[in-house]
Amino acid sequence: MADMQNMQGLRTFLDSLAEASAAAILPYFRADAAIDNKARGGFDPVTAADRDGEAAMRRLIEATWPGHGIIGEEFGNTNEDAEYVWVLDPIDGTRAFIAGLPTWGTLIGLMRNGRPILGMMAQPFTGERYAGDCDSAWYGGPDGDKPLEARSCAALAEATLMTTTPFLFSAEEKPRYDRVEAACRNIRYGTDCYGYAMVAAGHADIVVEAGLNPYDIVALIPIIEGAGGRVTGWAGGTAARGGRVLACGDAKVHAEALALLRE
Repeated sequence: MADMQNMQGLRTFLDSLAEASAAAILPYFRADAAIDNKARGGFDPVTAADRDGEAAMRRLIEATWPGHGIIGEEFGNTNEDAEYVWVLDPIDGTRAFIAGLPTWGTLIGLMRNGRPILGMMAQPFTGERYAGDCDSAWYGGPDGDKPLEARSCAALAEATLMTTTPFLFSAEEKPRYDRVEAACRNIRYGTDCYGYAMVAAGHADIVVEAGLNPYDIVALIPIIEGAGGRVTGWAGGTAARGGRVLACGDAKVHAEALALLRE
């Protein structure tokens, strides 16, 4: 009973974190805010919205759950060996954010002993929240409050695949990804975290990505798994450490895609 009560409290706390981050981030959206480049080569944008959003969530976690650890994109790791560790990405899809596109989201994940147990993708501009606890998943937003359920899909030949960009993949990874893309019926780019949310919601079937960090994926695993889908690495096994990720709504599609990625 204590664990169940604790989980309910943590689920409620997800919404508190989403509200705190939204209050910090939304004033910057479509407001022509300054952009910094984190990359020494190439372009890896970060804005004050990223920093303020994560800082707001960190303050709330530290005040409410002082024994919990935090892993965040902008401010690093604190007490990451704790039993409970929050994994935060204030704006997943900063490139979309700075372009005025609403295909970004705030990722809030929670791990217990290294395993993802709770997650939310919150999009404050559209007012949508996708959340899950590995056993169930739920949505709140303009479409009302409702459970999330991944859809069945007989084969990759009938699947809708999403990925942020084909430039995610290295020279060794790209041919493997291309085999999966070629087998699918409908391909969409530029989705960032929204692609994973669409798999959980039953609007898409597969996401294939690479080069991810834990804060890019930990929050999304409990949502997709709670909706009945599967999230693994390209070789199977956990995706919680990031790297190469395969997320599918149907086990048959997952098995078919995994075989192509392993070839």
